[in-house]
Amino acid sequence: MLDDFLGPTRPLDWSVQFWPVFVASFACAMAATWLCKSIALRLNIVDKPDNLVKTHIKPVAYLGGIGVLVGFSVGTLCGVYLLRGHDLLPDVMRRLFGILAGAAIACFVGVLDDIFDISPAQKVLGQTIAASTILLAGIWPDFSEIVAPFGFQMSDGIEMAIGIPVVIFFVLGATNSLNLLDGLDGLCGGVTAIITVGMLLLAIHRSTYGFSERGDMVRVIVCLALVGGVCGFLPFNRHPAKIFMGDAGSMMLGFVVAALMMLLARKAPRWWVASIIVFGLPILDTGTAILRRFINKRPLFVSDRGHIYDQMIDRGIPLKRTVGICYLLAGLYVVAGLLTSLIPTPYNLISLVAIFAVSFLVVWRMGFLKMEGLRGAVHSSKKS
Repeated sequence: MLDDFLGPTRPLDWSVQFWPVFVASFACAMAATWLCKSIALRLNIVDKPDNLVKTHIKPVAYLGGIGVLVGFSVGTLCGVYLLRGHDLLPDVMRRLFGILAGAAIACFVGVLDDIFDISPAQKVLGQTIAASTILLAGIWPDFSEIVAPFGFQMSDGIEMAIGIPVVIFFVLGATNSLNLLDGLDGLCGGVTAIITVGMLLLAIHRSTYGFSERGDMVRVIVCLALVGGVCGFLPFNRHPAKIFMGDAGSMMLGFVVAALMMLLARKAPRWWVASIIVFGLPILDTGTAILRRFINKRPLFVSDRGHIYDQMIDRGIPLKRTVGICYLLAGLYVVAGLLTSLIPTPYNLISLVAIFAVSFLVVWRMGFLKMEGLRGAVHSSKKS
C-alpha cells in the first residue's frame, strides 16, 4: 500500500543495492580524517582562536574536509562499481564524475583559503568553476515542466541559458551558507548529514515514480556517498573537536548539496521545492545574518558573533545543547520538505513561502535581528 502511495513504478527496496556506498564512504572518511589530522598537526595547518569569532581554547587541526572528500570519492566509485555492466553506466558515470570533479575543485579552493586566506573574489571564482562541472555533466533544472502549466514552451537552448546562472546561484548560495554554519563543533557536519538524509529520502521517494532510472541512480549514490563521508568525519569533530573541516569541507559539502538540489530539479518541480525546504536551516541562518547586518547598518561581508547558534550561546545555552537544538531544527525542515513533496506544485510553492515567512517571523520575535554585546562584535577575519 505504501509503495502504491509513493509511486507505482519502483518499490522502495530498489535502493537497498546501493547501501555498500555508505559503508565504503564511512570507513574511508574515518581513516582519511584521522590521517589528515596527523598531517595538519605536523605541518601546523591549524585554526587558532582569536577570542572574538573563534572561541575554541587551543589550536585545532584543519584539513578535515579532505577526509570527507576522500570518503565521498570512494563511495561514489563504489557506486560505479556496483553498476558495472549496466546499460546506463556511461551516462551515470558522466554525471557522477562531473559532481566528483566539482567537489574536488570546491575542496581545493577551500584548502587554499584555509592555508593562504585567499580573497572573497578568488573564492567566488573557484566556486563558479566548480559549478561549471555540473553544467558540463548536463545537470540543470527542467524549466519546461515549470512553465508548461501556463501554456508556454521552452527550447533546450533557452532552458540551458537560464539554467547556467541558476546553477551558479545555487552553488554559491549553498557553499557559502554551509561555510557560515561552520561555527561550532559538530554543527555543520551534523546538519549536513541530516539534510543529506532528507535528500536521500526525497531521491528514493522520487524514484518510485520512475521518471529517470539514470537520474535515480545518480541521486541515491551521491546521497549515500555524502552522508557516509560526513558521518565518518563527525566522530573527530564532536565537542571538543580534534579536527575542523575548514572551508575545504564546508565548500565541498555545499557544492554537493547544491548538485543534489539540481538533480532533484528535473521533471516534476515539487521535489526541487522540497529540497530547498530541506536545506532550510542554512538558508535561515544566512538570511538572518545578512538581514541583521543590513538592518543595523553593519558590513555585510565581515564576520561577527550574530549567527543563530552564536546568539544561543550568548544567551547561556551550552554548546552541546545548542548543537542539539540546531539538529532538531534541521530535522524539522527535513520533515517539512518531505511532507511538501507529497502535494501538487502550486501548493508546494505556497508552502515554501509560508515556511520561510514563519521562520523569519520567529527569528524576529526572538530578537535575533538585534546587534548588541558580543552579537555586535565585528571582526575582519576571513570567515563571515
